Amino acid sequence: MHGAQPEKEERVSMELTDEVLKSMEVGMAFRDYNGRITSMDFHKATSYLVTASADESIRLYDIQNALCLKTINSKKYGVDLVCFTSHPTTVIYSSKNGWDESLRLLSLNDNKYLRYFKGHHDRVVSLSLCPCKESFVSGSLDRTVLLWDQRAEKSQGLLRVQGRPAVSYDDQGMVFAIAFGGLIRMFDARKFEKGPFDTYSVGADKSEANVLKFSSDGRLMLLTTMDGHIHILDSFRGNLLSTYNVKSVSSHATLEASFSPDGMYILSGSGDGSVYAWSVRSGKVACWASTDVEPPLIKWAPGSLMFTTGSSELSFWVPDLSKLGSFVGSK
Repeated sequence: MHGAQPEKEERVSMELTDEVLKSMEVGMAFRDYNGRITSMDFHKATSYLVTASADESIRLYDIQNALCLKTINSKKYGVDLVCFTSHPTTVIYSSKNGWDESLRLLSLNDNKYLRYFKGHHDRVVSLSLCPCKESFVSGSLDRTVLLWDQRAEKSQGLLRVQGRPAVSYDDQGMVFAIAFGGLIRMFDARKFEKGPFDTYSVGADKSEANVLKFSSDGRLMLLTTMDGHIHILDSFRGNLLSTYNVKSVSSHATLEASFSPDGMYILSGSGDGSVYAWSVRSGKVACWASTDVEPPLIKWAPGSLMFTTGSSELSFWVPDLSKLGSFVGSK
């Protein structure tokens, strides 16, 4: 065991650079899914990853040991989006059965429902949990965004939107944002009922909002849209810093993108199944082609040189250290 320690420390201290990112490839894949992965989330403080899939399963992984710890089936309700609460074995998830749009608080330990959150009347397409309080926000095709407290079944607030909403808290939980119709509206989480304190534009792109995310230092935000655009904005001033383009996605798919932990790189899926990487400073870094035809889900593991993609399988991407020498030599 002790012999393995120094290598691990070395890996952690390895800095993310263009070269390291270019060298990344699938180190391991779980191929035992019987449907596309529809959502995945990393727990911030442990090495746990949770996935939801069209095969109606919720799966818990320990990424440090590359193990699937648990599979729970949600046959009755189906499962679409899933997020960890602060507790590593408790999740909130949305249904996919078309008749019950409640969100559910589920203990993965004993497969028990701890609470139902009733209020939406159509599919929930965006879900974001507050990092520091027991609140969360959900956006639905019923054109509402609801604010919740995990301890109460009824929503604590309702905001109406004109279109499919993408919602996200920032990493401090002070602010949340709602995107639709080419605009991002910024709300103070403590007094959201006063309306947005600022509204940012992403230019002429009025196509449907897909996902909205803040970088972990809170300085940047990204918004993906159905037309295949990934917009990067300064989250304090609201100015549009850059827009990256990939192949557009169909109306039943979601274009997902993710910041690296240092906020310096953006990874994104694409409507042609590829994975793209950009440096926030200098532009495109890499592209990994795929035989898949739908955009993969993509999430960077917090504080780690690893990201995961979800399609009909779950893949763990890590740097190939043997390739790094050749990249450095080719400068």
